[in-house]
Amino acid sequence: MKPHTLLPAMLLFASAGAAYAQANYPAKPIRLIVAQTAGGNSDMVARTYAQRLSERFGQQIVVDNRGGASGIIATELVVHATPDGYTLLLAPTAHAINPSLFAKLPYDSQRDVRAISLLGIGYNILVVNQNHAARSVRDLVNAAKAQPGKLTYGSSGTAGATHLTGLLFGMMAGIDVLHVPYKGAPASLAGLLGGEIDFSISSMASTLPLLRGGRLRALGVSSPQRYPALPDIPTIAESGVAGYEASSWQGLFGPPKLPPALVSLLHREVAEIAKSAEVIKRLSNEGLVPQGSSPQEFEKFIAVEIAKWGKVTRAAGIAVK
Repeated sequence: MKPHTLLPAMLLFASAGAAYAQANYPAKPIRLIVAQTAGGNSDMVARTYAQRLSERFGQQIVVDNRGGASGIIATELVVHATPDGYTLLLAPTAHAINPSLFAKLPYDSQRDVRAISLLGIGYNILVVNQNHAARSVRDLVNAAKAQPGKLTYGSSGTAGATHLTGLLFGMMAGIDVLHVPYKGAPASLAGLLGGEIDFSISSMASTLPLLRGGRLRALGVSSPQRYPALPDIPTIAESGVAGYEASSWQGLFGPPKLPPALVSLLHREVAEIAKSAEVIKRLSNEGLVPQGSSPQEFEKFIAVEIAKWGKVTRAAGIAVK
């Protein structure tokens, strides 16, 4: 072969090799890195989808929990992984919060990962102690306006999703409320039950058992429409805080140069899994709704989330140097 024909031949061979690898995907186990420790909602969603993907692909999906640093450790592993579809990321809401919290985030949350699909989305419930005077969101807002800076709300920790959810509520309702951070959701709800704080906007998974047991009172949900499982509880938006919506979610990502063919394949598979009655039931038990959004829809969703939480953190002056 002449020297000047060698490069085109090599490129053609490489292209054919890549196409063959994609056509036979997956030919070995897939590593699904989860940006959360074992036991949380993200871990549950990861294992629910991993089991079904394994059955559909005939290959093991290995769940690798890499919690810590708000998901940065896990995300970096995928950002720098070989884009062959054998290393994927499941990241929660923190993925969209981090860009406004960390001045030196070691990657771009949109450009340096490939959005594949939203997997699950959950909403929160604004709850008060049964002994609290407020019977509605309007009651709570009116009480806060009458006593600026006096009413308190709890969260699972500073700069976490529940903290920012409360901040967003205060901003949109035009009230001044005092944030009380706890070490985790259970401690926050224990504080609410004990009368240490006035209200909390917590996940459905953590609050539903307490609501069903009659230990807390629900004033509103953070979803855009009434939640099917709680049809008698109004949305916060319809209760006087127009436009209010806050969710917690889990999404599937790949390395930035993951081939479009593999992105499409993975999306199609998880979209089918999301329709499964078994998966719908499993996630709904934790206050989540399975999703199967397209990569393009997921990209737009991430952009909206980054803008929303960026506005909240800037207004509140929250940042990690």
